Formats: sequence, C-alpha cells, structure tokens
Amino acid sequence: MDLADIKQEMKPMDTSSLVDKVENSLVDLLQKRKLSVGDVIPKELELAEALGVSRTVIREALTRLRILGLIESKKKKGSVITSPDLFGMMAKSMNPHVLAPETLKEIFEIRLVLEIGMADLLFQRITKEDLITLHKIVADEPPATQYHLFNIEHEIAFHGKLYEITGNETLKKFQKMLLPVFDYVHNSGLLNKQPMLKMFVSHKELVDILESGTPEMFRNGMRSHLENHFTRLFAG
Repeated sequence: MDLADIKQEMKPMDTSSLVDKVENSLVDLLQKRKLSVGDVIPKELELAEALGVSRTVIREALTRLRILGLIESKKKKGSVITSPDLFGMMAKSMNPHVLAPETLKEIFEIRLVLEIGMADLLFQRITKEDLITLHKIVADEPPATQYHLFNIEHEIAFHGKLYEITGNETLKKFQKMLLPVFDYVHNSGLLNKQPMLKMFVSHKELVDILESGTPEMFRNGMRSHLENHFTRLFAG
C-alpha cells in the first residue's frame, strides 16, 4: 500500500495541538472563576493534574498567556492575572502593507465612525485652553476647497488634538494606530474616486461649533467634514 492509498483511507486528523486546547481551557478557567487583575492562578502541577497533561504542556500554554499579557510571574506568588496592553499588541500587526484590503477598508470606516461619535465627550471636557490651541492649529491650514480632501499633517494635528481633548487614553492610543492606515487607504486606490469633491465643513468651522454650538451640531458638522470619505466608500 503506497502513501496515496493511505491518504484515501484515512481521515485528516485534528491539527489543533494539545497546547492550543490547554491554552483555551486556561482562558475558560480564568473566566469561570471570575479572576481579576492581581489574582493568583493555580500552580503548574495543579493545572497539569486537573487537565491530565504534562507540566511541559501547561508551561508552554502559560508562556503563551504571558506573551498575550494576560498573566505575569511574581516572586513568591507565582502567576497572577494582569491587564494586557491591548494596543501594544495590536500595533505590531497594524501594518497596512500586510493587512487584507477588506480589513484596511474596515479600519478606515472605524475612524470615521469614532470621530462622529466623540461629540459628547468633547463638549464635556473641552477647556478654553483647548480652544485656543485648536484655533492656532487651524490658522495655518488652507481653506476648504473642492480640490483639498486630505493632508496627513493637518489631520494628525487637528484630529489628534480632538482625541486628546476627550481625555480617553484608549481612544488616543487607538487613533495613533488608525491614522497611518487611514492615510495608506486614502492613497492606495482601494476606495472609489470622485470626479469632483463636495464642499465640506472645515476644521475651522468645527472649532467654531465646539466654541458656540452643541454636540448635535458637531456630529452633523463632523459628518459633513467626512462626507467625501464616506462617498468614496459607498459610491460605485
């Protein structure tokens, strides 16, 4: 019997490794016990006996959890639950050159949705000093025209300041990863092209709304500001 005959007679085996299964079991255990940051997890020997596997398998599975930032080793305590640096890990894979086109477009969409939705945070937390800074940022920008859609330096300065004003550290970290992808998608040819861009609410007009308008006005203004990007997504 040759290899071809053997392949025909045998079913493909489950290729997920024992370590994969143990890793999933450990994550389930942490969730079921409702362990929180700082809590100690069971020792390697206890886990090996409970799952019926070797300590070597347990050790490798725990190493994966450490890499993910879910646990860390503490002297005299063993392994404890920790708060993972989600964006630190995500940043390593947020390379536009290796992401699939559909994923890139979805990331592009995420940024548009976030910036329309941040209105209430901005109005709750913006200060006079923030407004002064925003006025300085927009003072050097060219006026909004039908030919000016996107400038990465202006985007980073203005929109980066908006994320800062929200006071949400997670949003700020996320924005730093989104902007390079946004710029890449804008220049990549993944989106539809418009023969003529529509006039849109400028950065300066958005600052005016922040100074004397309402969250609802800002949401509408930001939607208008991003109108050309939305059109490029949905046209066709």
